[in-house]
Amino acid sequence: MGAGRDGWAERLAAALDAGDRQAVRRVVGEVPADREERDRGLDLLAQRSAAGSVAAFELLAELVDELGLARSGVRQVLIDESAVDDVTQDTLVSMAASIRSFTGKARFVTWLFTIAHHRSVDHLRRQRATAPLADDDVGEAVRISSMIATRQAVRDLVSRLPGQYRRAVELRDIEGLPYTDVAQRLDLNVNTVKSHVARGRALLTRLLEST
Repeated sequence: MGAGRDGWAERLAAALDAGDRQAVRRVVGEVPADREERDRGLDLLAQRSAAGSVAAFELLAELVDELGLARSGVRQVLIDESAVDDVTQDTLVSMAASIRSFTGKARFVTWLFTIAHHRSVDHLRRQRATAPLADDDVGEAVRISSMIATRQAVRDLVSRLPGQYRRAVELRDIEGLPYTDVAQRLDLNVNTVKSHVARGRALLTRLLEST
């Protein structure tokens, strides 16, 4: 689909402006195959997220995860799949923490890939360190997980997450269950649980940034 008045980005903007959640969900479910049109929609969501819209950020985080964009950026640097999983989560959390700095001068995907590259390099640095690392020298996902587990103010914000993300984060980060046990509790597969936890952590980071 082209960049006309009825393009995906324009329909997404109209649905958001109308506050019609069902319409937003319908449009989000119709991500175009055309990369230019898709990227225009992502740019729109990123710009609105940068302006303070938590709703736009929720959609942005969902699309980044579903389209595998953060993972693609990480895979440009890392090969090991377990490391890719971890650093992809780090990238989503860093995206949430940094979204206010998105200016739109570059494509959102380009901006995201820069974050993915930095988080991947950070991971390699930690892996190759010959001297002991400081206790706080950990990935972004581990840091936010620790904050959820130990800080009551952060745990209170968990209640504001969408239901499917909230329960996954509660079981993983507050109750400390392994992903396999969370999956059994929620009757979901492990990859879905990992996705819900990653999105929940990113949204929680965004909420922390806006409080």
